[in-house]
Amino acid sequence: MIEVLSVASEAYPLIKTGGLADVTGALPAALAGHGVTVRTLLPGYPAVMAALEDAETLHEYGDFFGGPASLIAGRAGGLNVIAVDAPHLYARAGNPYLGPDRQDWPDNWKRFAALSFAAYEIGAGAAGDYLPQIIHCHDWQAGLVPAYVAFNKPIRAKTILTVHNIAFQGHFGWEIFNELRLDYRAAQEGALEFYGLINYLKAGLQTADLLTTVSPTYAIEIKTPAYGMGLEGLLGSRADVLTGILNGIDDREWDPHADKALHTNYGHNSTEQRQGNRRALELRFNLDDTAGPLFAVVSRLTTQKGLDMLVGLVDDLVEAGGKLIVLGSGDADIENGFAGAALRHPGKIGFTRGYDEPLSHLMQGGADIMMVPSRFEPCGLTQLYGLRYGCVPLVSRVGGLADTVIDANEAAIEAGVATGIVFAPAEPAALREAILRAVRLYGREKVWRKMQRRGMKSDVSWDLSAEKYAKLYRQLLGVKDDEQDD
Repeated sequence: MIEVLSVASEAYPLIKTGGLADVTGALPAALAGHGVTVRTLLPGYPAVMAALEDAETLHEYGDFFGGPASLIAGRAGGLNVIAVDAPHLYARAGNPYLGPDRQDWPDNWKRFAALSFAAYEIGAGAAGDYLPQIIHCHDWQAGLVPAYVAFNKPIRAKTILTVHNIAFQGHFGWEIFNELRLDYRAAQEGALEFYGLINYLKAGLQTADLLTTVSPTYAIEIKTPAYGMGLEGLLGSRADVLTGILNGIDDREWDPHADKALHTNYGHNSTEQRQGNRRALELRFNLDDTAGPLFAVVSRLTTQKGLDMLVGLVDDLVEAGGKLIVLGSGDADIENGFAGAALRHPGKIGFTRGYDEPLSHLMQGGADIMMVPSRFEPCGLTQLYGLRYGCVPLVSRVGGLADTVIDANEAAIEAGVATGIVFAPAEPAALREAILRAVRLYGREKVWRKMQRRGMKSDVSWDLSAEKYAKLYRQLLGVKDDEQDD
């Protein structure tokens, strides 16, 4: 068995703000069938510490980035967890990154340097007999791990860094450097420097043994100025160690046959039963029960997600005969835009601010069209849930959206391969046309049903992607497929 330590700032079901948590929560179980054992290193947030069962203290620190800390191992949320129990860093309620003022915690540099350093320490023996062969780091919050391995005392573990969203990089001033416990050579050799700042993600991208991102198309895009967010040159120079592996979903957690959040369960041969879920949504969002497609959004409400464009098109959507429900929070202007649209179109537009996991499942199970009009999208999970639930995705042709949804143009419909509506470029005019095209397709009942059922038959599980990750691990360790440890 290959021993992997997964290092992340969140993991479902313990702590979640977005798709990162879904990935880090589901991948360990998927890897178990491919000769890989995973432990997940998480900050000791209150929710994580409260969920730990069979807890065991592996190591204690007297002074760990400003206070005492311990490494605590146990089971939580179906995961084998090692928690960094450091109350001075993590014992804070609410969002793991933001304070009550919705601004970043001012000591986030320290909180996630500590997480990264703990991973390095585990690789150096701080967890006793447990010595991972690979440390798999996720996003900027774990970006310093490969730098510790590269510049501090050597350890045997190899490092992989997965970029879930290159827009988030972890920028901080140089005044923190002396507190990072990182050898000065990291600064001397330029591993951290980014336009006069320290960049945690850059440190990982420059020093990790292998790099991955969450879809093949995004792996291409981030090597270009349009999507690389200033790191395209570095990524281009490391293209030989960069791989795009598409995310999957937990198809046990997301299963319309058995999902308890649904009013009515169904399968690909009984999609007509989705009507019970649609009616439940109409009641929940105070919509009328008129015919026409029900569009849905479950998302962070940001310009990255293209939802500022949709705010400007809700009148066109309603005029075309559609209805819209939105679940999410984010930019105040976009939130207010959807709230105003709900007031302007009573019975046609519904908006719930915030996030509600059971409601998100019901929306996938009852809405007709799931909208993901992103300007950029590393992978996207919402459209995968839509495929699984027969909620036809309407997406822009970027990143993982382009890799997972086949546009319902006439040739694809005739060939029997269409699974959704795909538009480009990610601009209002193209989105408006995609909305109108979706309304027309919805009116072609036989075509629509076939497209729903085809999407539901798509393999959106972790099986194939987990196999690719396992192969990558073996490659990194120099282990042939037929030489795996028992």
